[in-house]
Amino acid sequence: MVAAAVSSLRLCGVRRRWALQSIYSSVRFCGTGMNLDNVNKAVLDRIIRVDHAGEYGANRIYAGQMAILGRTSVGPVIQQMWNQEKEHLKKFKELMIMYRVRPTVLLPFWNITGFVLGAGTALLGRKSAMACTVAVEESISNHYNNQIRTLMEEDPEKYRELLETIKKFRDEELEHHDTGLDHDATLAPAYSVLKNTIQIGCKAAIFLSERI
Repeated sequence: MVAAAVSSLRLCGVRRRWALQSIYSSVRFCGTGMNLDNVNKAVLDRIIRVDHAGEYGANRIYAGQMAILGRTSVGPVIQQMWNQEKEHLKKFKELMIMYRVRPTVLLPFWNITGFVLGAGTALLGRKSAMACTVAVEESISNHYNNQIRTLMEEDPEKYRELLETIKKFRDEELEHHDTGLDHDATLAPAYSVLKNTIQIGCKAAIFLSERI
């Protein structure tokens, strides 16, 4: 009798947990206007994975810049841009969990290279740091534009909330790009060479993070 009662209670507990998980899962996916049954999962995985990696790398770049220039006159400007990048990264972390997207295996590499790029350009001076910002943010903005076109071709209504998120972040990246220009990025030594070199690296990072 006792064993049967305990078994019954355990079964009820399991059923209750499964019921709660089902309710939670339904609310979580419906809250975005999408679920895993009506989306192109391959496209969604690629977009969220690479955007998470990009925002992670951007955070590390700004961390490197702040380590060198944080106490200078340009420090508050860099910090403000970094704060927005933190919000971008937080959002893509949430989307990764929501849509069960694995991160790129290259995150440890982007962790190091992002910081080195930020700190390295900052050591060359604030103008070079801003040139780095212009190069990176221009690359990210262009990539976001490509994703917007892809989602519009897929189904703009189905991906409405994700499109709104990407458009918002794209606009903020463009603001960072303009901030870099306003702070003499183009006056950095060998500006064109520095910008082109960084953007080649960004394109390679995007290509790899989408696939690995």
